[in-house]
Amino acid sequence: MKAERESELAGYAMRVEDSLGRRYAEPPHPYRNDYVRDRDRIIHARAFRRLENKTQVFARRYSDHFRNRLTHTLEVAQISRTVARALGLNTDLAEALALVHDVGHPPFGHTGEQVLDRLMRPYGERFDHNLHALRVVEHFEQKYAEFPGLNLTFEVREGIIKHSRDYDPAAHPELAEYRLAEYPPLEAQLIDPADEIAYHCADLDDGYEAKLLTLEQIVGEVPLFAACYREVERRYPAAPEKLKFNEALKKLLDTLVTDLIDATRRRLRQQKIRSVDDVRRSRARLAQLSAPMARENRHLKEFLYSQLYSHRHVDAERRPTVRLIEEVFRYFMEHPRSLPSFYLAKTREEPLHRVVCDYVAGMTDNYLRQQPRADRRNLTRR
Repeated sequence: MKAERESELAGYAMRVEDSLGRRYAEPPHPYRNDYVRDRDRIIHARAFRRLENKTQVFARRYSDHFRNRLTHTLEVAQISRTVARALGLNTDLAEALALVHDVGHPPFGHTGEQVLDRLMRPYGERFDHNLHALRVVEHFEQKYAEFPGLNLTFEVREGIIKHSRDYDPAAHPELAEYRLAEYPPLEAQLIDPADEIAYHCADLDDGYEAKLLTLEQIVGEVPLFAACYREVERRYPAAPEKLKFNEALKKLLDTLVTDLIDATRRRLRQQKIRSVDDVRRSRARLAQLSAPMARENRHLKEFLYSQLYSHRHVDAERRPTVRLIEEVFRYFMEHPRSLPSFYLAKTREEPLHRVVCDYVAGMTDNYLRQQPRADRRNLTRR
């Protein structure tokens, strides 16, 4: 079976036998390859389980059916496997990367990330959820007696930091081992567009379900969805609105995923990409939507930002979470001995602000709410 699967991989796929391996050598497993083992280690990580109680979009639970960071991750994994299989890529590696791509996100979604980044700037540092995810799998997950962290393969660690952005080698000498001057393999490149497709479609669904978006709004302002909906109306004119919405959303998802596959395959052919080395040396990222579909996708993103993410109800949820994160961060800066023993010990090796940031970033929404807070009157003092 292994030989059959390997023979199905395209020449530009990342083969597990070509992996640069783990930081700490381990004997091979008798029936799981290294990327499968990475996937399993990620699934069993505490940071992965905590995603269940981290906000995707809605901090207040309008419905038990809404996405959280964990269910979003599973949807990204499903899309990533589909795209990888269609392109002849390594689905084991793609799945591992999809499952780990959000473990560095702090509580309360992108709001939490923005607040922590702002709180770190006075110390001359930033918060980046990709770089934090690398710290999580390298240092904070303590599960094995023989080595720290999860001891993931090089390609998974590389993909954690490079799947969605490019880092300047001069600005990040600490990441020199990750070949910052090159693009990552296609299995890593496809995670970002898969992520965006997943959350755009999911956020339309949850926004509609929360009654913060109406069908008329979406059809009137998102041309790609409108085209899908018109086709559904022709086919199911008597269906209830909710079912027609569901069918149109399903068609929207399929349209975006199909374009990602076709556009990526076309670039690979046009640029004569034959190997992983060709992928790494290419002049731009290869796993992307076509130019026309990228424009449609940007239009969808702009709609979500203006009509959902900036909605007064969502904004009203955001304000108290900003204050909460600020207060908890301030409290532990003022009372470092209140940190758990693991993090308190780290203050002997790293600056206090970095340790506090790491601790807060690992919290779930509920756990953050349970933390002691600094006096709000002192928040402006440094």
